[in-house]
Amino acid sequence: MVGFKHKSWLPDIASSKKDHHARSRCTDESKKKAPRLRILAFETAKSMSRLISLYKSLSDEEISRLKNRIIKSKGISYLTSTDEEFLLSLACGERTEDLDCTAAVVARLGKNCGDPWLNQFDLVYTDLKLGVMDFGKLEYGSRNSEKRVHKMEKLVSATSSLHAALAALAEMEVAERKMKRRNKELDAKSDLFNQKLEIKRKDVKYLKETSLWRKSRDKCVSIMATIVIIVYIRICSVFKPYITILPAISLLSVACFQQQRDLDLIQKIKQQMAEHPGHVHTEFKPNKIRFRKSGMTFNDWDTFDTDTEKITKNNRVFHSAGPSTLGGAGLSLHYANVILLVKKYLDSSSSIGQDEREALYQMLPENLKASVRAKLSKLMRCGEDDAFLAQGWREATVEIMGWLAPLADDTVKWQMERHVDKLKFDTKPCVLLLQTLHFCDKEKTEAAIAEVLVALSCVYRFENRGVCGE
Repeated sequence: MVGFKHKSWLPDIASSKKDHHARSRCTDESKKKAPRLRILAFETAKSMSRLISLYKSLSDEEISRLKNRIIKSKGISYLTSTDEEFLLSLACGERTEDLDCTAAVVARLGKNCGDPWLNQFDLVYTDLKLGVMDFGKLEYGSRNSEKRVHKMEKLVSATSSLHAALAALAEMEVAERKMKRRNKELDAKSDLFNQKLEIKRKDVKYLKETSLWRKSRDKCVSIMATIVIIVYIRICSVFKPYITILPAISLLSVACFQQQRDLDLIQKIKQQMAEHPGHVHTEFKPNKIRFRKSGMTFNDWDTFDTDTEKITKNNRVFHSAGPSTLGGAGLSLHYANVILLVKKYLDSSSSIGQDEREALYQMLPENLKASVRAKLSKLMRCGEDDAFLAQGWREATVEIMGWLAPLADDTVKWQMERHVDKLKFDTKPCVLLLQTLHFCDKEKTEAAIAEVLVALSCVYRFENRGVCGE
């Protein structure tokens, strides 16, 4: 790529009009031969929904929420870091890796397209990240951009409906075959069933026409490719003040890239979290990030793959958590379940049975069990009917859970958004990894959990109920 001039892979307005007139002269026969997505419609819709989610996550409102609320929340500030640039670099890295995954899907779909710029979208995306590409008139939030996103949302919605309709139709056809095997005479009930079956078949036929199923592969991939570029431009615009190696919107020279290509923010994150677990000192100002600028390799991202192991294996931000963090120790999801179970018991007005107490206690690792036992032994002198102490412990528990529980909630949500359903069509912005327990300091988090368990035990004892540790 060295020595390339700034170039534009996207046709300008004039050439677009010429292409439009040229296409309008195509015969009906050639139009019929245009490749359709068909069975690829569902996986394409999933990738579209992911792209829409990324687009929405970069809106002014979402960026303001990230900068002013999320990274300044009490849980993140205490358990992860107070360094805003460090936290924003994590957000930038994760959003970019999500975009890389979607761009890989677009590139693979584009290999079977007739349009040259789609057929070589892997090179287009590489040039985009090298900073040698002309951004042209593409702009986040512009009227054309919003129209493209709105169109994708409609297609995703219709394809989601088609997926549900096909599933329902399959069940009805199975029932129909069973009825035929039984050789039952037609009656009013079977007539009604056949009417419903015919209506469902018509619904499927209609949805195939309005969804991605019968849409041109080239047109759909073109829309997605354009939004990929717009999203990357937006990432550069939003995070450029904190990640200086990101290409500026005014374009970077190749020489500038060559001077900075070896800088890797992820490595700095690993080093910093190893040196200062649970808290990154504010004098550290990470400002360099490498987004595989030496050339995009999409082999790491299998098309449409949502397997848990492959997602985490290829996620450099995920693996940047040091061994002193919950993510590095592989305990983030486990501790999230513990915290949410404690929250459930705290909110409950009924007593906890022996089996539930034992289950909660057995969820704790040995070091946490020992910590809870040691703290409880010091409190055995407390009066059993001290309602004042019970109220104090409850207030302390509620306060801690106020900033600990959201991290646990987001940890579970982060896992579910990425690993549960392979055909999700949700277009809402996804939770960031920094919002979870993944980067939280293990020692501090375990201390907070121990305090909550001890407090909860005392509350239940003073209120004549029972909980683990007694």
